[in-house]
Amino acid sequence: MTTVISYSNAPDLTADDYIVIGLATCFVKEDGEVHQVDIIEPIPSASLETLFKGTNTSYKLAYATTLGSLMDGERLKIPSEFPESAQLGHDFIERAIAAARTYKRREAAKTLIPLGTTSTDFKYSTERKRVLNVTRNVTKEDNIKQHPNTHKVL
Repeated sequence: MTTVISYSNAPDLTADDYIVIGLATCFVKEDGEVHQVDIIEPIPSASLETLFKGTNTSYKLAYATTLGSLMDGERLKIPSEFPESAQLGHDFIERAIAAARTYKRREAAKTLIPLGTTSTDFKYSTERKRVLNVTRNVTKEDNIKQHPNTHKVL
């Protein structure tokens, strides 16, 4: 039996729809220091397939579940496979809905992690730190100088 999730922006999804959520090691920069945090976030099908091809990743684990077991109306139920100290990623519900839609389009990705199981077979690395609160300040020096003849008809 499939039950419809009560989200007005997701009428095409049901509680039985497949989704993968992961535990990522990220970093936050505060007062000039970088602190490590564990973040729980949805993993779209294309990203999951890339992880299984051996790409370096900040994901420690990935857990396959259904939307219904993850979201109960407006409440989130984090599976016990994740540590209590982990934080939910930014816009978790919206990203979870978007990720669930990718598995509806790409059915083959569901075979990578069977429903209800956890995978840790990734090439885990924090060599390239994933900083969450980084801001980019664009300056005039960032402009690329063009050759003087670029816009001239020769």
